Amino acid sequence: MRFVPRKKLPHKVPPWVADGAIFFITLHCAVRDRPQLTLQSTAERLLESVAHYHGTGRWFARLFLLMPDHAHALLAFPQAEGMRRAVSDWKRFTARHTKVVWQRDFFDHRLRNDESLQLKSAYIRDNPVRENLVTNAADWPWVFEP
Repeated sequence: MRFVPRKKLPHKVPPWVADGAIFFITLHCAVRDRPQLTLQSTAERLLESVAHYHGTGRWFARLFLLMPDHAHALLAFPQAEGMRRAVSDWKRFTARHTKVVWQRDFFDHRLRNDESLQLKSAYIRDNPVRENLVTNAADWPWVFEP
């Protein structure tokens, strides 16, 4: 089977997008189908770093949820910081401190209205239920929601 090389995504927020716009972000581990992010010590350190980035204004997290081999988030980025730099720095920091090997890039999609925010929030929260990891989304421990 021949693989097509992945395109490098720009992740550049256009200047006409309002500061504080919320983005749906998905980050994957390089190795899939292995529970890496939800190991107790790794998950705790990852969520601590999410809270640190939130607290220092590198990003503003509405929701950040860890799954065994990927993470979903609803994040806003200060224009001065930039999405690519904040996410890349976070991945580099967490790779050094948790030994997680991240996939090279990440997926982003700007949310355009409140309905989309509610739908994406529900999608993220229900992810562990859909994967049969818990029966109730509220029982999933690996989530940051300020």
